[in-house]
Amino acid sequence: MTPPKTRLGAALLLSGLGLLAACSQSEPPERPASRDIDCMARAMYFESNRSSRDGMVAVGTVVMNRVASEDFPSSVCGVVSQKNQFAPGVMTRKMTDRGLPLAMEAATSVLQGERHPHVTRARFFHAASYQANFNNIHYVATAGGNAFYEKRPPAQVTQRRPLAQVEGLTRRLRDRLRGS
Repeated sequence: MTPPKTRLGAALLLSGLGLLAACSQSEPPERPASRDIDCMARAMYFESNRSSRDGMVAVGTVVMNRVASEDFPSSVCGVVSQKNQFAPGVMTRKMTDRGLPLAMEAATSVLQGERHPHVTRARFFHAASYQANFNNIHYVATAGGNAFYEKRPPAQVTQRRPLAQVEGLTRRLRDRLRGS
């Protein structure tokens, strides 16, 4: 006969293994709310000039960084519709060209957790052609015609000029995450 202490230990071990097995099974990400997808796609569509998936994902990463910040509204639509932050008419203009399916796909992907690998904590961007004259801008990426940056104390700024544009990062990253 097995002593009670050993049976209890075995039962705890088996239940723990069962929990670990359940946790390791990956479920597909939950589909984001359609309103969030629409707002995110609008920011991507109008801000990245529909020029690249990387540009769209970088804009989406900034939107999500703002949602996570106490300095901005706490919802995707709140951030995108904030006055003077995104392209004029971002919430009202029609999205009609061939860039729309890419914007919808990229928006869904960002809302499910994808991020541009170089944008990291950046909450700001401007057109890459714009010459900003501030001493607190630390550039982290350029994609889709935009330069992405963090605001830092001047002594912590090490990249004062926009970086060269790099494209093709997000698709490769997305494919790696999916095991392709």
